[in-house]
Amino acid sequence: MHVTMLGTAAALPDPDRCHTAILLTLDSGRTVMLDCGHGATRRMIQANVNPADVDTVLITHLHHDHISDLPFFLLESWILNRKGRPTIVGPKGIEHFVSRSLEAFDVDIRARSKYPARKANFEAIQPMVREYEAGEILHDGDLSVTALEVKHIPTEVTHCYGFRIEADGKIVTFSGDTEPCENIGRLARNADLLIHECTFPEVMIAHRLKSGVGTAAHTSPTELGQLASVAQVKSLVATHFGHFDSLSPVLKRAAGKHLRVELMGPHLLDEVAADIRKNYKGSLHLARDLMRIDL
Repeated sequence: MHVTMLGTAAALPDPDRCHTAILLTLDSGRTVMLDCGHGATRRMIQANVNPADVDTVLITHLHHDHISDLPFFLLESWILNRKGRPTIVGPKGIEHFVSRSLEAFDVDIRARSKYPARKANFEAIQPMVREYEAGEILHDGDLSVTALEVKHIPTEVTHCYGFRIEADGKIVTFSGDTEPCENIGRLARNADLLIHECTFPEVMIAHRLKSGVGTAAHTSPTELGQLASVAQVKSLVATHFGHFDSLSPVLKRAAGKHLRVELMGPHLLDEVAADIRKNYKGSLHLARDLMRIDL
């Protein structure tokens, strides 16, 4: 199995990073996507993967930077001659999101379905959408996926999950977005690869806590190192970076109240790595778009 990091940014439109999306390619050739943030479909093409070959999409939560590319992915997979219906598995609310998104493209879908080729594979634009709760959410021979609730968005708004994926004799854990919690430790226990959000460096977290701007429901580099060490994961990928490494003038203006913009830049990635390393001594990757990890 190998993992391709399609998108590695948090919620702002980053010129260098797409929003969260991860592709798992099993030894059999089967491809499964975890989250589908903006840019996921385009990054697949860059990674030499046909979106029409991705049969299943697993969604951790309903923040836009984890789901906004889903309609584009479905439409382009249809146009790229997908055979059969794709499967989308997500938390409560995903059925509503997918159905309303496709309704918004009703004119486009009706126009294209007049062409014989699009009429022939019309089921490709009729995804099978299933909502899940905590527990085993997928088991079909090739892989097994367990979801547990994590701490990110208030539960009265929606529920957020992390995944433990078992396939090809390996364990891959994906945190989704979360602050440190017991369930992510359970999901990550003895994982071959832990892909975990690490949205802000310590200096930016201190600024956000002092200013009271933005959410604190993320995991700091120091906390991530502690978590990975206690869980005894073999390899760690830190991802979902909150634009602190960007030199974009537009992002610096947008982040003026959220970050210490005078400190923004790629050098902060060194600080992130150093703080993770205070507690975790295993294999460490700081994610970038199109990074590939072979297991």
